[in-house]
Amino acid sequence: MDYSQFLAMKQEICLLVVFLLVFLNDTFLPKKAQGGLGVTTCILFALFTAFGFYDVVSGSDVAAFAGMYVTTPVVAAIKNILNVGVLIVLIQSLKWTSSEMQVIRRGEFYELLLVTLFGMYLMISARHFLLFIIGLETASLPLAAMVAFDKNRYESHEAAVKYILTAVFSSAIFMMGLSFVYGLSGSLYFTQIAAAVQGGVNIVPLVVAIAFVIAGMGFKLSLVPFHLWTADVYQGAPTSVTSYLSVISKGAAAFAFLVIMWQVFGSVYEQAWEWMLYALIILTITIGNLFAIRQRNMKRFLAFSSISQAGYIMLGVIAMNAMGAAALMYYILVYIFSNLAAFGVIGAIENNTGKVWMDDYNGLYKTNPRLAVTMMLAMFSLAGIPPFAGFFSKFFIFTSAINQGSIAIYVLVLIALINTIISLYYYLLVVKAMFINNEEECNIANFRSACSERLGMWICVAGIIGLGIVSFFYDSLLTLVGC
Repeated sequence: MDYSQFLAMKQEICLLVVFLLVFLNDTFLPKKAQGGLGVTTCILFALFTAFGFYDVVSGSDVAAFAGMYVTTPVVAAIKNILNVGVLIVLIQSLKWTSSEMQVIRRGEFYELLLVTLFGMYLMISARHFLLFIIGLETASLPLAAMVAFDKNRYESHEAAVKYILTAVFSSAIFMMGLSFVYGLSGSLYFTQIAAAVQGGVNIVPLVVAIAFVIAGMGFKLSLVPFHLWTADVYQGAPTSVTSYLSVISKGAAAFAFLVIMWQVFGSVYEQAWEWMLYALIILTITIGNLFAIRQRNMKRFLAFSSISQAGYIMLGVIAMNAMGAAALMYYILVYIFSNLAAFGVIGAIENNTGKVWMDDYNGLYKTNPRLAVTMMLAMFSLAGIPPFAGFFSKFFIFTSAINQGSIAIYVLVLIALINTIISLYYYLLVVKAMFINNEEECNIANFRSACSERLGMWICVAGIIGLGIVSFFYDSLLTLVGC
């Protein structure tokens, strides 16, 4: 083997360098010098993210390890979208990791987070299912430790058990599907499987194989009916971990799912899996919205919101065109800013007061107007209200789906639009609590957020407003994808 092939993995190698620097800092520096570990990690990752943007501009299509690993400017852009979200999570988590309960193991949090991101990179670049499984497990198993990070809380233990059991069963289901795929094609290479499928195979076992693959990935994406773990895990995990799960993990799974369905099974789209995704999208958007209305815990509320958002994300997959890929990338970028803004407010309030219930937010504008405005902007963007970025992300993803041209897709988009109205109702419940509900004594007293928390929220607000004003950024993604 020519070891120079590893040079194709520029982003993975640089991420490992960041990981090693954080690990060495955490392990060997004296305790007095470790006070700046969190800031050091953020600076290193910010430099790494900046390098990623350079790689998008100057990169080229490169394959390594007999085609098992592929990187292109589009793949580099996808990874860098995840990097932006991870950087915000790192900044917002500085206050929490520096708390008395977590400071002793904050290095472990950063190291686990970087390892999971490395696994997600492998998932996105993999063009062979063996490498994809390695990336999938590398991304999934450390997340269980992160969910259980707050080891003094029973809810964190319960969430970790539910997550690890779900991850194990979903991986088993996914690999069961791969065994069918291997039996039908005789290969685990994406291109060879696609050629075998296009050449004609028995459609019945192929449908079964694709159903298992979709089910396995459906657990990672929280698609209904594979979503039951989501609310309990989001509620039990530390808020910084929940925000990472809801945005970065979901985004990486969505990108990987798009690659698998398009490159491997794209030739049997209409015959085998179109109707499966139609059903999953309708169920996911509708059930996610209906259950979100009932939630009063803010983390469970955003859990069902993220389930619904996963349904909208899948519209980019079902579009089966370059517009769909660009719309999915844009949607996830906007979702990163919108969701992390909401979690930034929840985290700041929880770190200072311990309150996480929607009723606690009654009259928040009177005591903490800036937090209330930030949450309002996040809710407006998630609901798709113009002129915020969420409106354009939904517009582009609906447009990409409609361009497919079938009657069924028009019906599907109509159902998604109706659900958007439902989602508007429950997002406005949070705004109503903060600005309209009057209580003589507000449940959350005035407090000053940490500098890191404010910085994270400022970045998110800038993204929500900026991507709404300069939404032609979508055109750049469309050009990059190659439309």
